[in-house]
Amino acid sequence: MINYSISFDNPSNQYITIKINFTSTETEHEIQLPSWRPGRYELGNFAKNVKSFTISENNRPLSFQKITKDRWKFTCSKNESISVEYKYYANELNAGSTFLSDNQLYINPVNCCAYIHGKQNEPFTLLLDIPSNYQIACGLEKNGNTLTGNSFDELADSPFICSPTLKHNTYESNNTLFHIWFQGEVKPQWDKIITDFKKFTDKQIEKFGDFPVKEYHFLIQISPYRTYHGVEHKTSTVIHLGPSIDIFGDFYSDLLGVSSHELYHTWNVKSIRPIEMFPYDFTKENYSELGYLCEGVTTYMGDLMLLKSGVFTIEEYLKEMETQIQKHLDNDGRHHYSVANSSFDTWLDGYVPGAPGRKVSIYTEGCLITFILDVKIIQNSNGKHSFDDVMRHLYETYYKQNKGVSKEDYKNAVEKFANEDLTLFWNKYIDGFEPLLPLLNDTFSTLDLKLELNDGKKISVEKLGLKTIFNGNNHVVKSILENSSASKSNLSLEDEILGINNFEIKNDLDKWLNYFSNEKINLLIKRKGRFINLDLVLEGNISFVKSKILVNSTNNPVFSKWIS
Repeated sequence: MINYSISFDNPSNQYITIKINFTSTETEHEIQLPSWRPGRYELGNFAKNVKSFTISENNRPLSFQKITKDRWKFTCSKNESISVEYKYYANELNAGSTFLSDNQLYINPVNCCAYIHGKQNEPFTLLLDIPSNYQIACGLEKNGNTLTGNSFDELADSPFICSPTLKHNTYESNNTLFHIWFQGEVKPQWDKIITDFKKFTDKQIEKFGDFPVKEYHFLIQISPYRTYHGVEHKTSTVIHLGPSIDIFGDFYSDLLGVSSHELYHTWNVKSIRPIEMFPYDFTKENYSELGYLCEGVTTYMGDLMLLKSGVFTIEEYLKEMETQIQKHLDNDGRHHYSVANSSFDTWLDGYVPGAPGRKVSIYTEGCLITFILDVKIIQNSNGKHSFDDVMRHLYETYYKQNKGVSKEDYKNAVEKFANEDLTLFWNKYIDGFEPLLPLLNDTFSTLDLKLELNDGKKISVEKLGLKTIFNGNNHVVKSILENSSASKSNLSLEDEILGINNFEIKNDLDKWLNYFSNEKINLLIKRKGRFINLDLVLEGNISFVKSKILVNSTNNPVFSKWIS
């Protein structure tokens, strides 16, 4: 048995104290703090938040050696009481972090709880030293302030919020109890949220046949500022949204979208898991090319379940699909790097913009590829099957038989229901980077939908292939398409555009570009402290376009199967 305890003295310094007690079974042990967290396939280097690390035997200090950035080794006597203690800096609030404030203790154990190497499969207790008026929101078994589980993997996958201000409600689906917890300034519209959450939950369980766990918790952190983030777990999800004033207004669709997405992860990733992560290795990168399954399929199916369940109208759903297509079109990486390689490289630069045009998003490209395959399956099977059958097959065949899914396993499952050899498709669109737009046009046409790409009225975007943000003083260049006029004019990212033809500009770049549209245009640029004059070259044949999906008819039998 491994016994953890978590306490804090002064919330304002944002340090929590973690103690780990166990009985030594060897004369040498190693302590490992995870290097990353599932749901974010990059190194987290959480040990950077650790201070005052000590190890003792029967209250007698032991010497130890740090052997990696997040691993400690020590020698001890056998069958003695060992105590590991350290402080962890909990100052970051997002859906995958650990955070301490004057009104909450929010823990993702995978960030801050170390494990004893070789004892990962031992049961554990976690005692929380918290004020008596704090509630505990968590998917673990709970007895008072003590949480229990059967392995470190279970602990690592079980975030929790302790607070006196938690708001709580429940609903039931397929004999499973679902909890909704809100932390932060928010006024939940319970009737509305429970009705909608139950609808998409019912639909997802219907498609998979059952739910993998006994109870499930939506842990929703609400902030007063704009934010959007979600992280999946087996018995819960943490969602971080804001601003408070718009959660049940303009951003309610965000709450629905991220909640459906994270719930779908309960089957896809938390149950259906790539073989390379079966089991997780918390000491290093777990490379996999299956990001288009883990995140791409979930992005597509999470939104589609809102449509299938009647939570979203077709217009609301297509708005989300337009967003994915826009992201695809705006990223030059689609000309250079495959979604499979981009998945492998999430460990390198998958969650930052990185070098312009180097890679694609596994979320966006995987979503669009899944959409194409879904419609292909419906069409090839005359409406007998859809992508729902692929996912249920993976759930039944791999998760329930305690096996990880390989790239070939996934391809075979899709081929089984598409009744087609998809080797060429995989080579072109998953392992390669053939243009998706022709396939997308054909797929929308099959559904009696039409994808339109239109130029707009903003010269910088739709004519020059240039996107900027106004920082309060100047326009700062944030995106430049390859072979566009902006590119050929030698503009660079982070350039500040100060003037046009010797006139100062403020938040009116496109008005000045339009004013001088029939004349030679010279730009005054500030670049890393230097002032540069650039003549605008209007020879580029590439520009940003706006995507719009139109509904021609809803009587199409493929369309009817697609939304059912």
